[in-house]
Amino acid sequence: MNTLFPPFDPEQPERRRKRFQSVPLRFLFPNIVTLVALCAGLTAVRLSIEGRLDLAIYAIVFAAMLDGIDGRIARLLKGTSRFGAELDSLADFVNFGCAPGLILYFWGLHELKTVGWICCLVFTIAMVLRLARFNVSLDAPDQAEWRKNFGVGVPAPAGALCALLPIYLSLIGLTPTLPLEALAAVYLVVIAVLMVSRVPTFLGKKAGLRVRRELVLPLFAGVVLFFALLFSNPFETLTALVVLYLGSIPLGYSRYRRLERQSPAHSPDPESDTAPE
Repeated sequence: MNTLFPPFDPEQPERRRKRFQSVPLRFLFPNIVTLVALCAGLTAVRLSIEGRLDLAIYAIVFAAMLDGIDGRIARLLKGTSRFGAELDSLADFVNFGCAPGLILYFWGLHELKTVGWICCLVFTIAMVLRLARFNVSLDAPDQAEWRKNFGVGVPAPAGALCALLPIYLSLIGLTPTLPLEALAAVYLVVIAVLMVSRVPTFLGKKAGLRVRRELVLPLFAGVVLFFALLFSNPFETLTALVVLYLGSIPLGYSRYRRLERQSPAHSPDPESDTAPE
């Protein structure tokens, strides 16, 4: 009977097990930035439903900026984690897959009825396939240092900003003679194909980690000029950026192939003059 009813001393409280462990703030802050970006992407969908396309574009651009810094903040604070990587991938799917597709559909692709909706589905599915491929590549073995400057296909934020080009053109009044909605549907499928393609694109993650002293002031001036143009003429600036980025894809491809031919893995003699730059 003693085993069924063990003695209990009310004067001595039981030891409570520690259910939760404290998490350093440096692990939480990058995830908070990601969640703010997710809120911006969802808000963009609401604004597009309400017909405020300009504000919806601003929200997507803001989400893209936050997506560009959350990973860098995590590496700077040494707060990278698998949870943060998965959260960032899910947020990218909503911000740059679902939100742009819905914005384009509410903007004008609904005029094409089923065809417009299918094009939006193709873009969204291409985005999730690209993100899934990126998550798998995280477990890949280490690559050559020069390969880290290149990605496979158009990245998620760049794909979203490029997909919204028809809206930029309509907001600044540059509409072609052909139906803009039909051209936007074809263009959206082209961007989707570029995202899931194997075309190497320049990322520049390893470039520009250090800036020469004589280039510091010109860099500051360029950044100030860029944001001044973005705030004063946002849609003209975004249009120019998209055109420049799409034009840089062939240049990045040729650069990648040249470095690949010069890499030791493709060179018959590692000590020859064809060593990587």
